[in-house]
Amino acid sequence: MNTYPGERLGLPRTGHRSVARIGRRIGALVIDYTAATILATAFLGFDQFALPTEAGLTQFAPMLVFALLQIVFVPTLGGSPGHRILGMRLARLDGSWVGLWRPIVRTLLLVVVIPAVIWDEDQRGLHDKLVGTVLIRA
Repeated sequence: MNTYPGERLGLPRTGHRSVARIGRRIGALVIDYTAATILATAFLGFDQFALPTEAGLTQFAPMLVFALLQIVFVPTLGGSPGHRILGMRLARLDGSWVGLWRPIVRTLLLVVVIPAVIWDEDQRGLHDKLVGTVLIRA
């Protein structure tokens, strides 16, 4: 049995390269989704109070912008803006670059929500397990 998240992955208990804990993850999600909502409102005319028949695709604008932020920033900066602000980055288990397809698949699973709330003992969501990544402290 593991004594801390990330032990069986060879990661340290705390500090640099340790598994990012839930508080930081939720904080990053709030930062990213807030930024996505602001951008969607500014550039796509998102109106959160419009009726679904009036809003059309714009009701999904914040989620689309959120997904775009994830897909663009994870492979280029190692994490979303929220991740980086809160001192985290996404890494492959072998330490190499996450590539281009992993952020796309990870984001699609993240948007579905369910894979993100199913965790293992290392606090890795199903969306990270399926693409071979882990969210660590930078």
